[in-house]
Amino acid sequence: MDKTGNYRWRMVALLFFATTINYIDRGALGILAPDLQDKLKWSEAEYGYIVMAFQAAYAVGLITTGGILDRIGTRIGYTLAMIVWSIAGIFHAAGRGPLSFGIARFTLGFGQSANFPAAVKTVAEWFPKKERALATGIFNAGSNLGAILTPVIIPFIALKWGWQWAFIITGALGFVWLLFWLPVYRRPENCRKLSRSEKDYILQDGDEPAEKIPWHSIIPHKQTLGICLARFFTDPIWWFFLYWLPKFLNKNFDIDLTTIGPPIIIIYIISIGGSVTGGWLSTFFIRKGKNPVAARKSSIFILALLVIPIFFATRASNMWTAVVLISMATFAHQGYAANIFTIVSDIYPKNAVGSMIGLSGFAGAIGGVLFSGAVGLILETTNNYYIIFGFASIAYLLCWASLKLFVSDNKKLILSN
Repeated sequence: MDKTGNYRWRMVALLFFATTINYIDRGALGILAPDLQDKLKWSEAEYGYIVMAFQAAYAVGLITTGGILDRIGTRIGYTLAMIVWSIAGIFHAAGRGPLSFGIARFTLGFGQSANFPAAVKTVAEWFPKKERALATGIFNAGSNLGAILTPVIIPFIALKWGWQWAFIITGALGFVWLLFWLPVYRRPENCRKLSRSEKDYILQDGDEPAEKIPWHSIIPHKQTLGICLARFFTDPIWWFFLYWLPKFLNKNFDIDLTTIGPPIIIIYIISIGGSVTGGWLSTFFIRKGKNPVAARKSSIFILALLVIPIFFATRASNMWTAVVLISMATFAHQGYAANIFTIVSDIYPKNAVGSMIGLSGFAGAIGGVLFSGAVGLILETTNNYYIIFGFASIAYLLCWASLKLFVSDNKKLILSN
């Protein structure tokens, strides 16, 4: 039993379920896409533009919401974000064509952009450095649970009551989460239910400056470039899995709304292991004496090697062979994510974490916008996924190379106005 107390893990549970809801709301469209594309007569390029609308708003939101969170605090910021994205999720039910769906996706993307900056900031506030990768891996596993539940919940609702109700019911989940978040969350310094021993444990790394850090103090550092490039290369691959994987399986293996569940569920169940393993792996290296940043980079390199075989999924004649190859990549991505988020809190002071997560997420979202547009046009032109999976296979090695080149192992940034 943890003698310091375990109240901090309640925060991880809240983050876990928020991230689960986040992925159910954003993933619903991907599951319904083959049917909606057939019913509403979208072209591949038009579907790409709808996806781009979400990612463009996500990019705008990340560049702004990170700084807002640093100013107004995690509790209020997370609350406002959940309200916006829940209403936007419900609004999808009124969509009829690419324009109306694009507006709904844009609003959803802006609201959801606050989730990861807020969650990582919460971890930085509630955990010492040595536990942050594990805590991040656990809450990030909520994205996998969301991805698992989506192909179960969405087809069930859509087949029983219609696709509109799939968006309405899942969009309303955020309001349920707020009933738990608002009464529970406080910063550890202001939490009366926290024991003195656990509070001391959480704050063991010492105080950091309280003043807000402006953008011009963050952007010039090479570490910022390295982390932003890492996200630029890899975020688009996760977006691709989320929005095009059901379409890939539908095209190559004739999977439809009634049979999409098993392969998607298996892929994301396996990837849950990556989330926890990625956090555990860097913690293992730290215990062996490695510097935290060096441990994260070593973990990312190992995980990047697991993604390379995904290229052969395009040539698989058997669906389950493709599922195994894709599962290796999603496992690796989630392990990588636990480490890339934690590197930010390793390097930057707490009062800059939200802004830096937002800035790096902006870079990832811009990569997603460009990649989604390219995917739509490539599929419209070539009608196959070879080029797309080819880039995916090397993206994580490019990420590791950017970290190796620009992010020093032993430098903690000291930023000021």
